[in-house]
Amino acid sequence: MADQSKIEWTDATWNPVTGCTKVSPGCDHCYAETFAERWRGTPGHHFEAGFDVTLRPERLDQPLRWKKPRRIFVNSMSDLFHDDVPDEYIARVFAVMAQASHHTFQILTKRHARMRSFLNDICKCGSGHAPGIHLRSAMSWAGTAHSPTYVPGVDGHTVYFDRPWPLPNVWLGVSVENQQWAEARIPALLETPAAVRFISAEPLLGPVDLRNLKARNGALIDCLSGDVKDGDGTVYTGAPSVLDWVIVGGESGRGARPMHPRWPIDLRDQCLEFGHVSFHFKQWGEWRPQPRYSTDDRHHVVMLNGMDRGTPWPGWGLDQPDAEVMERVGKKAAGRVLEGRTWDEFPQEVLVRG
Repeated sequence: MADQSKIEWTDATWNPVTGCTKVSPGCDHCYAETFAERWRGTPGHHFEAGFDVTLRPERLDQPLRWKKPRRIFVNSMSDLFHDDVPDEYIARVFAVMAQASHHTFQILTKRHARMRSFLNDICKCGSGHAPGIHLRSAMSWAGTAHSPTYVPGVDGHTVYFDRPWPLPNVWLGVSVENQQWAEARIPALLETPAAVRFISAEPLLGPVDLRNLKARNGALIDCLSGDVKDGDGTVYTGAPSVLDWVIVGGESGRGARPMHPRWPIDLRDQCLEFGHVSFHFKQWGEWRPQPRYSTDDRHHVVMLNGMDRGTPWPGWGLDQPDAEVMERVGKKAAGRVLEGRTWDEFPQEVLVRG
């Protein structure tokens, strides 16, 4: 946890939970796991248990002590909606975010189904309350001094009665690495109450078409315009919401996989088509595009659009029109310039949607 961060799209990180487990190809070279596992078994170290899921209740009130408003990435070293994080603990995290309304909290998850069900929770008392009431009751309990889940500094009355729902200072996002996982996770995000919805396509391992996401019922969802196309081709407006922000980045670190230049460019162009969708290019990662005439075969691969991995230079496919030579130069040298400029857009306006 730090009140400052080098992550380009946030100001600070807050880790009331650490540790996680792999669920999809984007997790293969997890930077957080690599860092934490270095210290496994070291007596007294913060990561003595390595990357095992660990609750950190002593950190819950940290944002309440940060007076200057900032964007805060929640659980950069974990996933808030991991199965091993109890419901009541997630409610305590939300209570803190509700109390600390001067901050903006950015939550990113790969557990899309749990996020959707948790934040659409209907009160379990059976009285048919509107979605969110059960969670908000738990948040209020976290702000009650005699409660076993009490978080110092949280006022139960404030978080229950004085904060709108969904919380306007909480942005929800899902990680997507290719079309398969975009279609699995983004529809669930669109069905989740949130002030701002975003995706982090990092590491981007394949092309992603946000205009044509195949839903479970076979319909095609355009998560930028909100249009839905059913099986016979009829287009109607039926998506519960749209995306507000798209973050894209290549992979860095040991074993990093290259990102075909067409993939981030296509996502940027999709966002530009709709003025309300902000685009943020975080980094190229370890690999950057290289002119085709390069002859150095030590750190180069040839990539074709649509392929998850490259083939060693000179490799097959170089004669194809969508082939790109990628050079491994390291994260710093590769930089974050996409087609001549940096892209540091953020959502400009918070619109509370149901």
